[in-house]
Amino acid sequence: MVVVERDYLVYIRKFKRYEKRRSRIHAYLPPCIKVSVGDTVLIGETRPLAKSVSWVVLGVLKRGGSL
Repeated sequence: MVVVERDYLVYIRKFKRYEKRRSRIHAYLPPCIKVSVGDTVLIGETRPLAKSVSWVVLGVLKRGGSL
């Protein structure tokens, strides 16, 4: 299992600005896909595999450096 972090912007109408938010998604990592910290991955929704795992890593889009 891996934790995928998704960053996105939300517009705050009161202040007329955007704020950064992030969500963490638990995903299953198949043994045939090699992933390291900082990589950009493609995930897809699947049936529930565990209590908090309903996503699977489909592939690596971009290799990134480690944190």
